Amino acid sequence: MNLLATRLAEPDLRFEKSYLSYLRELGSDRRVPFPLEYPHKPFHKLIQKLRDHAEGIGLNKGFVPNSTYWLVEDSEILGVSNLRHHLNPSLEEYGGHIGYGIRPSVQGKGYGKEILRLTLIEAAKRGIEEALLHCANNNHASIKVIESNRGRFECESYQRCVGTVIKQYRIRC
Repeated sequence: MNLLATRLAEPDLRFEKSYLSYLRELGSDRRVPFPLEYPHKPFHKLIQKLRDHAEGIGLNKGFVPNSTYWLVEDSEILGVSNLRHHLNPSLEEYGGHIGYGIRPSVQGKGYGKEILRLTLIEAAKRGIEEALLHCANNNHASIKVIESNRGRFECESYQRCVGTVIKQYRIRC
């Protein structure tokens, strides 16, 4: 796999095989970002739901419009990011603007840094000047990814909803 050959793609039916493979690879692990938890059968309904959420259609209570992106190389999904178009008080406390995850078989190869970099570009296109990011204080890989993308540590706090201490960062888009 070639980091330089990767790009962000919007969810599309042509990636179904790779998406299902990604989910199998995750197994029972926690699926991050949250859209990976959505039902994926039939696949075309998942794609429509993700497109609707980008337009602010059919959102659950407390959700904001959000765009899901897939980091791809050719037809293979290497990672998934989710960009919240704006924040509500709940997301300011926990969640932030961007969540991302990398397929387990390609972790540690720079794809986390790349998916965050590309998602920050998408944030800037939406007029977000500074992105808020959160990660668990023991998630050293995510901390490294955020800091390598110019993340400025602000604070940390215990988040009862996930039962752990969360670090908060800001990144200029």
